[in-house]
Amino acid sequence: MRRYTRLLLLTLLLLCNYTLKSQSDSTAVDTIDKDSVNTELLNDYNRRIAEIELQRVEDSIKKATLESQLNALKTTDNIQKEELLLQLKTIEDNNTSRLANKKARIDSLRKTASGFPVISSLGDTLFLIYSKIGASTPQERALSIEKKIKILEDDDFLKIDSIAVVKSENTFDIVYGDTIIMSISESDAIWYDQSMQALATEFQGIIKASITEVRKESGIFKILMRIGLVVLVIGLAWLIFILIGKGYNKLLANIHRTKDNWLKNLTYKDYTFLTSDQELQVVLFLFNILRWFVYALLLYISLPIIFSIFPFSRTWADTLFQLIWSPFKGGAIAIWQYLPNLISILVIYFVMKYCIKFVRYIFSEIEAEKLKLSGFHADWAMPTFSIVRFLLYAFMFVLIFPYLPGSDSDVFKGVSVFIGVLFSLGSSTAIANMVAGLVITYMRPFKIGDRIKIGDVTGDVVEKTLLVTRVKTTKNEVITIPNSSVLSGNTTNYTSETLERGLIIHTTVTIGYDVPWIDVHKALIDAALRTDLLLKDPAPFVLQTSLEDFYVAYQINAHTKTAGKQALIYSNLHQNIQDVFNERGIEILSPHYRAARDGNMTTTPANYLPKDYKAPSFSVKVEKDKND
Repeated sequence: MRRYTRLLLLTLLLLCNYTLKSQSDSTAVDTIDKDSVNTELLNDYNRRIAEIELQRVEDSIKKATLESQLNALKTTDNIQKEELLLQLKTIEDNNTSRLANKKARIDSLRKTASGFPVISSLGDTLFLIYSKIGASTPQERALSIEKKIKILEDDDFLKIDSIAVVKSENTFDIVYGDTIIMSISESDAIWYDQSMQALATEFQGIIKASITEVRKESGIFKILMRIGLVVLVIGLAWLIFILIGKGYNKLLANIHRTKDNWLKNLTYKDYTFLTSDQELQVVLFLFNILRWFVYALLLYISLPIIFSIFPFSRTWADTLFQLIWSPFKGGAIAIWQYLPNLISILVIYFVMKYCIKFVRYIFSEIEAEKLKLSGFHADWAMPTFSIVRFLLYAFMFVLIFPYLPGSDSDVFKGVSVFIGVLFSLGSSTAIANMVAGLVITYMRPFKIGDRIKIGDVTGDVVEKTLLVTRVKTTKNEVITIPNSSVLSGNTTNYTSETLERGLIIHTTVTIGYDVPWIDVHKALIDAALRTDLLLKDPAPFVLQTSLEDFYVAYQINAHTKTAGKQALIYSNLHQNIQDVFNERGIEILSPHYRAARDGNMTTTPANYLPKDYKAPSFSVKVEKDKND
């Protein structure tokens, strides 16, 4: 029995629920249908009113034209004047009929159609909107008026008395400053069965009263709520700042603790690009940049939110946002607009790049002597390529210049002229050296590795550039000589003919007239033959270069193939000359040396003299007079 009772109760509950749900659904459907019907009725009315308004506009234009013609008539044109007055009366009758027709249509809709409410912030319906103005439907007008009233309610500096009614061409407008809150049309006045000015004044009072009531109800509470929101936003931002700082410190501690596991030296063969410590510094720098970027992003988000809470500071938020966003937006737009020029620059660059590669290939073939051109030496290839490459790059810059951003601006032109003047004033010496370097290249006075003499500098050429020539002396001194100095002076090349003909090493000794020249010649030639790195074929030879007052100058000449070891060869040659002359008892006397042989030691070293050699005694000869 209890089971059946429970089933019966459950069935009743389900039936009640179904009935209530059906009624609710039916009510919702009825509401939707009612709104649809109301909207359709108002739309049909507005379509008809639009046709009537079009006719009114045409009548107004025609009326203005007739009145103008009437004013232009003379007093004697009575017949034409009567015709114009008749037409004006017809237009007035049509206007009266139009207003009556519009009023009749509105009266027929009063019982079935309902307007769209304008609702205040407190939920009260201020008034209803029935008709459209221009392209705005009644519903759109109601929502727009609500939005504007809400903006005025939030304005802390609002002056209620400044809300005024202003007559326009065909409407009366309710305005506050430059803002039109709403417009009252002829149709609105007919719906409320009032004149446009009276209805506008009534709506003005309703709006003022509503704003006053809303500000009275929510003034203090709203201010407190806004202050609370500001405090909340600042507190959240500060909390996030603290969390970011703590997280950053923990991240640094973790990086230092585990750096040995994931940071290794970045090396290639024997060269180390980055050590682990340098990599750590780079990682810390990047994380520090990221931290400050997050700080800036948080500040950028927080400040607009804080400024937007109070109505009087909302413009500050917009201004701040524009100050930060405008440069990024402008930069992005500029980059996007510059993309076609950038593509043109890239095309020119890559075409010129492969053209230069082709030219390099041609000159490298000439340098390797695979391609031979009559009258063009192989060592001219790379210097000439450098000149051609410079000209090609200059031509490429000329092609690219019009596509550069700001190339047509006066500032860019002024900077270009300024740089050109500085270059011309400050690089005269450099230009002279460059020109001299080019001339030296094609004169071919020396090449890398040659032993040369420039002025007082003797050494091996270690580097040739457009500006300078570097020479390494026998004392390992690297001397830099400007090319203009090289070109303006004399250059002696000891190496250029050495391999084919040999370099002649020569030195001079002075011997007194008491020694036969044949003995001196033989002694010098024997000394040259003893010297390493001097050739025996061609044979050494001696030249008597001068006959002075006290001595004869003998010059020994010998050939060598190793011009780079002249200092060593000269040193050995001088040693051998001393040895041979001493062995043969030939004294090498200084130019004005006079020897009194009696009682004086010879200048020959002791190890070359006999063991029983003694210095001769003085010889004194005394002559006596006959008388004595």
